[in-house]
Amino acid sequence: MNWVQSEDGSYTAYSSEYNEHYHSTKDGALHESLVKHIQPAFLVHAHKKKLKIIDICFGLGFNTLATLYYRDTYFPDTAVEIFSPELNGELVASLVTFPYPDIFKPYLSIIESLVKNGNYEDEKTKIRVQIIDARIAMRELSGIWDVCYQDAFSPSVNPLLWTREYFADVARLMGDEGVVTTYSIALAIRIGLHENGFNVYLNAGEGHRSATVASKRLLSEFEKIDVEYKMKCNPNVVSFQDSLL
Repeated sequence: MNWVQSEDGSYTAYSSEYNEHYHSTKDGALHESLVKHIQPAFLVHAHKKKLKIIDICFGLGFNTLATLYYRDTYFPDTAVEIFSPELNGELVASLVTFPYPDIFKPYLSIIESLVKNGNYEDEKTKIRVQIIDARIAMRELSGIWDVCYQDAFSPSVNPLLWTREYFADVARLMGDEGVVTTYSIALAIRIGLHENGFNVYLNAGEGHRSATVASKRLLSEFEKIDVEYKMKCNPNVVSFQDSLL
């Protein structure tokens, strides 16, 4: 595993298997987690006293750790439950020596617990990391969840975690109120979300490249994207589908 410093000073890593970094080195590993996943999720669910979050996939743990940091800083009374599948068990085992940002130092004991036991729990936090294929995990997972951090490797190298059929499982787990956050702005991905009943929104702001938020309910916090119109303008673009891979 090669550690790489990103533009916000935080470190990410490079995967030789997927030929990609785990985060955008331009947006910055920590900054990307916060603005593309954690902040949108808490903005939409600010009224909730408990958040149930699916973190696809655990990777270096940034989304999970950034969730705890953001919760403790701005929503200290909110309970958080996180489930995160991860295929690479060796990667998870290596995280005890990863050079995390200083704001994650209060949570390094949580990383140690996740590496050793696969879970962590206290009075307002419950985290489970399972070494499993995310497609299998999502099919087997039950219940209604509030957030899905869709943060897998890109569709070009890991298409099975971006198909219409995969998003059907996400839709089932998100129910009517859940929110999906992702860095991808590809039309094919937005079509896959749209085909599963999600309204699709633009997550734009200063200091980061645009991203996507999706929910079955209408959101006033983000600009809605007219996916139907974009499909008419781009008739050759279709969603990723298991049968086409």
